[in-house]
Amino acid sequence: MFLESVNKSRVRGTHCLLGNPFSKSPDGIHSEKMKNERSVLTRERLDALYEKWNRPEYISPDPLETLGDYSRTADREVVAILAASMAYGRVKALLIPLKKVLSIIGSSPAEYVRRRREDEMVRDLDGIVHRFARAEHFAAFLVGIGSVLDRYGSLEASFLKGYKGGSSEDGGGDCQAGLKSLEMDIRAGAAGEPGYLLIDPAKGSACKRLYLFLRWMVRRDSVDPGGWNSVSPADLMLPLDTWTYRIALRAGWTTRRTADIKTVREVTAALGELNPQDPVRYDFALSRFGIRSGLNLDQLFADLDTGIRSKAG
Repeated sequence: MFLESVNKSRVRGTHCLLGNPFSKSPDGIHSEKMKNERSVLTRERLDALYEKWNRPEYISPDPLETLGDYSRTADREVVAILAASMAYGRVKALLIPLKKVLSIIGSSPAEYVRRRREDEMVRDLDGIVHRFARAEHFAAFLVGIGSVLDRYGSLEASFLKGYKGGSSEDGGGDCQAGLKSLEMDIRAGAAGEPGYLLIDPAKGSACKRLYLFLRWMVRRDSVDPGGWNSVSPADLMLPLDTWTYRIALRAGWTTRRTADIKTVREVTAALGELNPQDPVRYDFALSRFGIRSGLNLDQLFADLDTGIRSKAG
């Protein structure tokens, strides 16, 4: 049901808990309700959600809002991977240190990370904190990114080594292998330790932040700016966070109790059944129901139920 054969070759098994949705909560579900709500989330209804919510005016608050100031792909790559790597914790809280870092690295982030030494960056970024990340972590991460740009010319070129080398039998690329290639190159170029800013795709994470980075750089629409030309949107995996995980459970796209990479594979495959060419097309619209004030998951499914009843009536 989940196109397991298509996706098995693209993603290696990992593990990451995002909380237990089966505990007592407003989003607790029963199997019969899941069955009914899956029937609601058809391609037609998801496309309607996309048309309603996938608009620039609904981006804020989101780290994605920082990408619009960078027209050069080289600069956008740097900002995108930095913003995505900081995408943990409360959204509004992460935007403060993110914008501080961006104000320091200036209008050409690619040039900054290529020219500035690690010790200079530590001084530049002194006092900036985001959860577990301090100046030395930011500096190591940015120096590693600069090293990749010096060696390959772009982050995309580093990614493509693994992506194309791990191509699946159906002709698609392997995003997990591509991310591993990029992660290794960034880490190799940094004298210091990037810490929690740089996760290892092979060690047990659902890779939400790195898949978010890929979504921003690969897809092109009124929200996702794009910039990479050699990666197919059909190969992308869903950046599964707490909210999209709960939506997936309620929609019946997965019944797994752990939000690990196997769950990411199942949910992406379920979305791929609906939209094979662009399975993560609906991610931004769906995530608004967890990010934006005044929206919640009950409203999401209630709105869809109302729409179906209205059409039927």
